[in-house]
Amino acid sequence: MPIGSVIEFSNITKRFGQVTAVNDLSFTVEPGRVTGFLGPNGAGKTTTLRMLLGLVAPTSGTATFGGLRYRDLPRPLATVGAALEAASFHPGRTAANHLGVYTIAAGLPRTRVGEVLHQVGLAEHADQRVGGYSLGMRQRLGLAYSLLGDPGVLVLDEPINGLDPEGIKWIRGFLSSMAAEGRTVLVSSHLLSEVQQSVDDVIIIAKGELVHSGPLSSLDTNIAPQVIVDSPDRDALVAALTAANLQFTSGRTGLIVAVPDPGQVGHIAFAAGVELNVLHRQKAGLEDSFLALVDGGESL
Repeated sequence: MPIGSVIEFSNITKRFGQVTAVNDLSFTVEPGRVTGFLGPNGAGKTTTLRMLLGLVAPTSGTATFGGLRYRDLPRPLATVGAALEAASFHPGRTAANHLGVYTIAAGLPRTRVGEVLHQVGLAEHADQRVGGYSLGMRQRLGLAYSLLGDPGVLVLDEPINGLDPEGIKWIRGFLSSMAAEGRTVLVSSHLLSEVQQSVDDVIIIAKGELVHSGPLSSLDTNIAPQVIVDSPDRDALVAALTAANLQFTSGRTGLIVAVPDPGQVGHIAFAAGVELNVLHRQKAGLEDSFLALVDGGESL
């Protein structure tokens, strides 16, 4: 059974000139679990993963697999399987040919090509030119490459991007099965809704800094419930809430009022003679917790 390595980031920092992309970042990723690496676009996720894989040199700090930097691993492809960003493939090559090149370079048996293509559901497209692949198929081919060495660690950047609903369901199960085998699985995404059904732990960064680390359940923070209210005469409702000194913002289904009690809002509307067609409490969910952590950053 493959056993994953602990991934450890220790005070890692990366500056590009005067811009600090990642600042003093420290966290660990444990084997046997799927860890979501989350943050708004531009938060520093890809730079962090590139430092982990030795593609970018950190300004300071270290990123290691079981205590070893990627460049010091004796058999990198057999230890770490990685797929970063949108993988590029020669459009004239077939999937089998593309993967075959890497098996030769890494000294892996050619039989791994058929095995990993079957594993990601591309076996029947093995001899099709990649130029005819959909985005989702390209995502699967990138995943197949990451599996060639049967690694104990998987590092995947936005693996769900471009997949159809069936593909998303498949990869959720796939990631869970990899972790169940004892592998370390680190998955980055800017969409919490895409990964929340498959991750065990979450690491959240914003502006290059760690803002949260823990089990997925730890995101359900104690953000106060709010009230959603609306009226056929929204201007009159706005005036009534303003006169009552209540804080509110405009949402897709009505006004979001920063109080926990719908009765309080209903009474204010009744006293002002404002008809309501929406009035209910809304408890903060995981995405609300995320937005609070990243201080109103780009929505997941």
